[in-house]
This record gives sequence, structure tokens and C-alpha cells, in this order.
Amino acid sequence: MTQATSHRREILRLAVPAFLALIAEPLFLLADSAIVGHLGTAELAGLGVASAALITAAGVFVFLAYGTTSVVARQLGAGDTRAAIAAGIDGLWLSVGLGVATAALVATFAEPICAIFGASEAVLVQATTYLRISAFGIPGMLVILAVTGVLRGLQDTRTPLVASVLGFGANVVLNLVFVYGLHWGIAGSAWGTVIAQTAMATGLVLVLLRQARARHAPLHPHPSRVLGAARTGVPLLIRTLALRAALLLTTWLAASYGDVTLAAHQVALVVWSFLAFALDALAIAAQAIVGRSLGAGDREGVRSAMRTMIRWGVWGGLAIGLVVVALHGVLPPLFTGEQSVQSALSAALIVVGLGQAIAGYVFVIDGVLIGAGDGRWLAWGQVVSLVLYLPIVLALRSRGPSDSAVVDIVVLWLAFTFWMAVRGVVLGWRARQDTWMVTGV
Repeated sequence: MTQATSHRREILRLAVPAFLALIAEPLFLLADSAIVGHLGTAELAGLGVASAALITAAGVFVFLAYGTTSVVARQLGAGDTRAAIAAGIDGLWLSVGLGVATAALVATFAEPICAIFGASEAVLVQATTYLRISAFGIPGMLVILAVTGVLRGLQDTRTPLVASVLGFGANVVLNLVFVYGLHWGIAGSAWGTVIAQTAMATGLVLVLLRQARARHAPLHPHPSRVLGAARTGVPLLIRTLALRAALLLTTWLAASYGDVTLAAHQVALVVWSFLAFALDALAIAAQAIVGRSLGAGDREGVRSAMRTMIRWGVWGGLAIGLVVVALHGVLPPLFTGEQSVQSALSAALIVVGLGQAIAGYVFVIDGVLIGAGDGRWLAWGQVVSLVLYLPIVLALRSRGPSDSAVVDIVVLWLAFTFWMAVRGVVLGWRARQDTWMVTGV
């Protein structure tokens, strides 16, 4: 078997379950959007605002998954599975502390957080309700990130898949019961999500504890190791904050264009997230393979796997993007009955689809550098991309809405696609160098 064939098989072994797990979340988010969307435009727009805030509050700590995957995979590549699991336990304890603190802040300041987006009063009421309740699910969200990162580092992407299917499946059922059966409105959607996330977190922790006991890894928190895990995650935190800032700026811009544009943008962003998660499966495979290969000192293996994953990412992005373009007129009625929102969403989906080849390239290179532990450079690269995007957002907001929501959302998503292209240039420049390929643990 050639090295290229071996890498292809390994990529598929890790990426396929990761792909299925990743698309489970946006699929059920799409279901949530459809459930809430049929309550009304204000509810759907409110979900968009609250989701942006909630995903940001939890998403800034994605280093709990990404950083942990890299560290655990390196230890595994060096042949020390016990140390790999111990590093994962440190990340788990860190996620619990960060989750409780973040949940308290988000629940307390839910209304002023939602007000930042500048949406209408009706949308603000719905968004505040959803965000205040959903805050109780943040500890579970961060625990899921941490344990998933450990399992990926151990080259196990199947267990997170099972947890995702069960958890998000329960989420849809609960949302239907709470929203329509009990008539709780948008609050029912929030409670369904909280319960499902907490159950997922509990199941994943039990899996990790079983592996830790089998390897006699320490379970108690060690302050210095937990703080060390926090310090390691700081560069990835900065990288993620800059990335989330770009997403929030885009939602902030959409809110300034009115409720119709904001509602359409909410669904378009969920569709984009679905496609991003699908393509991110290759990035997850990259994190696990690159981390393990560098831990074992195999630089050539890293280059070979990276070339394969970049090729797959670009062509895969192009393929799924063309599918979205083909379905741009079919998808909108699934999410809303408002004709104005449907028209704006249809136009946005064309731009979303055409930008997926760029996204596929960006996500793979990002995953490769995360797997290599190149967090400090990733932080600076993402900040540069944000700085270049900010003037465009400010200029479009100053211009104000046009007479057409269709025109507004197309311009908005073209600007967003430009930001993704800038990220691609910055990441591609770094990937062509060799300084990030540091071997050992």
C-alpha cells in the first residue's frame, strides 16, 4: 500500500464519522429555524440574534476541542496514551469552570447583549427570552467541546457521532413538543436545546471516564495543569474571538437593514454553518493526523496528507456549493412563509453556494495549522483578516439599507465571501512555509 493510499484511507476513517457528527448539529439547527420560523418573522429574527450571541459565547472556547485534539494527538503519536488522556482530563475540568462562569454572565446580561445588534423591539424581546434560557446549556456545550477534542485526538470520531445523532435528535423532538405541543413559543425551543446539550455532555463524560480508568489516568483537577491548558488555549481563543467578531459584525450589519434581511440572513447563516461543518470534517481529520504525525516526527506524512485534504476540500466545496445554488429556490419555503423573506433568502443562497470552494480550502489549512499547534500565528492571521474586513462592514452599514432586501443581502454575503477569501490568502501563505512543522510532544 502506498503512503498516499494509506493517507486517503486514514483521512476517510476520521473524516466520515466527523462529517456525519458535524452536519448533525447544523441539520438540527436548521430544524430549529424551521420550527421557530413558522411562529413569525420576529421570532425567526430573534432566534438569529440570540443564536449569534450564544454561539459566540460558547464558540470562543472552541480551543477546548481544537487545542485538546492537537495535544492529545501528539502524545498519542509519541506513544504515551496515558499522558494523552490525562491532558484531556485537564481540558475537561477547564471546560466546567469556563462553562459555569460564562453561563452566569450570559443569563444575567442577556437583554443588553441582544440589544447590541440594534434589532427592533419585537425582535429584542424574542432574542432575550431565547438567550436567557439557553445560557443554562453553555456548561454542557463546553464540556462537549472538551471531550470531543480528547476523543478526536485519540483518533476516535465515531463516539462523538453517536452522541450528536442521539442528542440533536432528542433536541428536535423536545422542540416540537415544547413549541407546538405545550405552546411555549421560542422559549420551548431554548429549553429543548438546553436539555439535549446537557444529556450529550453527560454521555460523553462517561465515555471519557471509562477510558481514563482503563489507563489509570488521574481524574482529579490539578491546578497547574489546568492553568497550563488555559495558557495553551489563549492563542486559539484570540483566533476564535477574531473569527466570531467577523460573524457578529455580519449579523450586526444585517440587523441594520431591517427585520426581513435579518431573518433571511439568519437562515442563510445556518445553511452556511451546515456547509462549513460538512467541510470542517476534513479539518478535524487534519488536526488529528497532523498532531499525531508531528508527535511521531513524520514531516513528509504531514505534507502528503495536507495535499490530499486541500484537494478534497476545494472540490468538495465546489460540489456542495453547486447543489445549494441549484436548490436556492426550493429551500426558502421550508423555513418561512413570508414571501419577502423567501426572496431575500433565495438570493443569499446563491452567493453562499458559490463561495464554498474558498471555504473548503480555508477550513482544511486552518485544521492543519491547528493540528500543528501553530496557535500564535493563527491568532495574528485571523486578527489581520478581521482588520481588513471591518472597513467594508462599516462602509456598508453607513450606506444604509436600499429599497430591496434582495440587493442588501446579496451585497452583505459578497462582503462575507471576500472576508473568507482574505483568510484563504493569509492561511495559504503560512502553509507554504515549514516553520510550523515542529516535531515531538
